[in-house]
Amino acid sequence: MDDPVDFGIVREVSRDARATLADISKAVGLSVSAVQARLRRLEARGVIVGYRAVLDPEAVGRPLSAFIEITPLDPAQPDNAPELLEHLTAIEACHSIAGAASYMLFVRVASPRALESLIRDIRLAASVSTRTTVVLQTFYENRPTAPAQGGD
Repeated sequence: MDDPVDFGIVREVSRDARATLADISKAVGLSVSAVQARLRRLEARGVIVGYRAVLDPEAVGRPLSAFIEITPLDPAQPDNAPELLEHLTAIEACHSIAGAASYMLFVRVASPRALESLIRDIRLAASVSTRTTVVLQTFYENRPTAPAQGGD
């Protein structure tokens, strides 16, 4: 992103998606209408792809987080685990990774028993082996994604 004003707008929106046009305008030094037009262009270009609420996992009944590495049982099987697991709503993220495993899943569940059940469902649905790491404490996540500037 080469335009410093667009950079500033994206930075402000990534910090607070509920920031008003007036707040963003003040931060970047443009009129409200100019900020609104730029926001629309950034959305149309796919720089800003959406806005969402960040929920407290404990408040919504999913206090237990874990990372689950998955590896196909048969290396010759189709590489379609993401599609096979998409229906499991406890999986918040699925990342293709380098290393021994093929994918890393980030999951949130209600209890250790629910985690055990999810692991069983993952193994059955995608015919994979798993390696699970339970999160004990999270110091930060959902940090704003600031656009790269210069050599960042």
